[in-house]
Amino acid sequence: MKNRSACIVVLVLGLFYSTLAFGEGAGVSWDRLSREEKQVLKPYRDKWDSLPPERQENLQKGANRWRQMSNDERQAAKEHFKRWRELPPGERDQIKQRFRAFRRLPVEEQEKIRERYKWFKGLPPEKREALRGRWQSLPPEERKAIRENWKDMSPQERKAVRRKLKLSDDGQ
Repeated sequence: MKNRSACIVVLVLGLFYSTLAFGEGAGVSWDRLSREEKQVLKPYRDKWDSLPPERQENLQKGANRWRQMSNDERQAAKEHFKRWRELPPGERDQIKQRFRAFRRLPVEEQEKIRERYKWFKGLPPEKREALRGRWQSLPPEERKAIRENWKDMSPQERKAVRRKLKLSDDGQ
């Protein structure tokens, strides 16, 4: 459920805060939207024609995803969006930058990150906290070096870093 919530947060961020450049093409005419899409996108009606075509298409896709959500999923998305709006602007900007960087990664890298995220979220809360604590206990220079070099590390080097964090977490 938490992974699904993360997806919902990404959807909501994309829906309400996409910062796409003007694209080519005619976009999506308001009149061509279905009744259900118009209902979801009603807040955008007055400015629809002035939105960039890519933004219109993304909003339409988001509206379709919204319609397919269960009531519980919609409620969770609303709560996540409320928390998003309450974040300080600097923190929101940082999250947006990280999301853009993630989207620029090759699909294979994105999938690896998603798998690791799923693995991490599948851990018991106390294990997750212990791993976070271990990471935060590393000297700032070491954390920075790991972050900067992670992409260039071999699978064996990455495994060694994971093992170091895990072994330290297990008290070994």
